[in-house]
Amino acid sequence: MTSCVVEEPIKKIAIFGGTHGNELTGVFLVTHWLRDGTEVHRAGLDVKPFITNPRAVEKCTRYIDCDLNRVFDLENLSKEMSEDLPYEVRRAQEINHLFGPKNSDDAYDIVFDLHNTTSNMGCTLILEDSRNDFLIQMFHYIKTCMAPLPCSVYLIEHPSLKYATTRSIAKYPVGIEVGPQPHGVLRAEILDQMRRMIKHALDFIQHFNEGQPDVQEHTASKEFPSCSIDVYKIMEKVDYPRNESGDVAAVIHPDLQDQDWKPLHPGDPVFVSLDGKVTPLGGDCTVYPVFVNEAAYYEKKEAFAKTTKLTLRAKSIHSTLH
Repeated sequence: MTSCVVEEPIKKIAIFGGTHGNELTGVFLVTHWLRDGTEVHRAGLDVKPFITNPRAVEKCTRYIDCDLNRVFDLENLSKEMSEDLPYEVRRAQEINHLFGPKNSDDAYDIVFDLHNTTSNMGCTLILEDSRNDFLIQMFHYIKTCMAPLPCSVYLIEHPSLKYATTRSIAKYPVGIEVGPQPHGVLRAEILDQMRRMIKHALDFIQHFNEGQPDVQEHTASKEFPSCSIDVYKIMEKVDYPRNESGDVAAVIHPDLQDQDWKPLHPGDPVFVSLDGKVTPLGGDCTVYPVFVNEAAYYEKKEAFAKTTKLTLRAKSIHSTLH
């Protein structure tokens, strides 16, 4: 008999847009939902759209002083409030006060954090915990509803590469990343895809709370049965080749450009320099590149990230309301 996880019903949900002020799909949607929240309203749920970095949104830049999506560690959140602190650290403390406190019973149940990428990632769900049955179930539901459009899952669980995200103040943090889209630009198909992902996520939560029919079987059930999803787990971040001055000395090879999620084998070309020198992938295992040539990651010295593909399984779940 398959074991079942009993979860508390979901009550408080936040939808964050503008964590990076030049990623406009989330800004556009959240601004719309602040004016008219009918689309994200669900019976029994408190859904709060929220612009996380309004100064960066106003200037249409990624951030003002530092990356808001990297400063939600307990050290920054516990610093004494001061005008001397970077703007994003002060903003993180304000957000933590409104939607946290982080790691507390009072924190919001779910935060959906909306992002765009210049990389060819398509629809991407970002998972921070491989043992979270509830989120694996939710992601399985979203992926099923989005089909045949692919919806990949990026697992950022790693002892040193995981970072303190804006959404990490919630009990269930969910990153939503859709691309490719240039920063400072809106594309209709990207807007539609992100909008659909949020719709399906909110539908799942409502079904979970109410014990509604399963998305595939369409039969009344108070449980979401056990399921599995394929995920891509981060292994390593790869920098560009650099010269003695630390400047970029080679660019992403054309064979790798736009090939996010596709298998990359040892010996395959990765970088090419102006003089035609090709740098192949080293090592002895096939990897799956993500965030290939992401514009915002040049400053982070990241040309792409290597991932490995694996399968996560979730136990069946149901709400304590039933």
